[in-house]
Amino acid sequence: MQAAGKVIVVTGAGSGMGREVTLELIRRGAKVAAVDLNEATLTETAQMAASADAISTHVLNITDKAGVEALPQAVIARFGAVDGVFNCAGIIQPFVKLAELDYAAIDRVMDVNFRGTLYMTKSLLPHLLKRPEAHIVNISSMGGFLPVPGQSIYGASKAAVKLMTEGLWAELADTNVHVTVIFPGGVATNITTNSGVAIPAMGGGSGKMPKTLTAQAAALEILKAFENNAFRACVGGDSRFMDRFYRLSPKRATGLIAKQMKSLLAK
Repeated sequence: MQAAGKVIVVTGAGSGMGREVTLELIRRGAKVAAVDLNEATLTETAQMAASADAISTHVLNITDKAGVEALPQAVIARFGAVDGVFNCAGIIQPFVKLAELDYAAIDRVMDVNFRGTLYMTKSLLPHLLKRPEAHIVNISSMGGFLPVPGQSIYGASKAAVKLMTEGLWAELADTNVHVTVIFPGGVATNITTNSGVAIPAMGGGSGKMPKTLTAQAAALEILKAFENNAFRACVGGDSRFMDRFYRLSPKRATGLIAKQMKSLLAK
């Protein structure tokens, strides 16, 4: 589906990939309903947009089902229709093993990553089905198909997004609604800050996680998958490599990631 002339909802629009997807959609002629919990960063995104008339901002907690269910009518009231959604909002868990992770953190990750995506998708779907052409793009993660020790619940939430989205693709195959699932690898965003998670030092290093792709570059790959109506897309060289490696040898791929994560989980 081409972006020009379409009305698209983007969650996580206040920063990172969500912000860059929002700005790129507007550059390509779309109107965007930008959704985020952080009003200040959402306002910054709107100020960066190429056209002030092409963006509306909606401060919303996507885990609030009632709030999400009210969003479609707000978007339609502003732009007259809604043609698609990019579910970019997401958080990670503290870098600890499952045995040390409290239930509050578990619930928060599952609520934001899975239930938030579910609420947005389900609330918008009836309106998308009425459009001549529509599109749902859900952001999973490389961690949604590849186990990452210390991020097991994050991975489980993103695996849930993966399977829900792939199931939705099958359910909507004979409709006007395209469905795409995205698997980003390492992307330079502020997800740790948004998640309230500190980054442990790796092997006595700087305490920075390696990043392989800018948020802007990731957004371009995501938009390419969207415009090609792709079933799935791995974003970044690390995601594409690990996708092939994991399918070839799940145990070896899991062992490789476990070795790389070992220093972060050492006590």
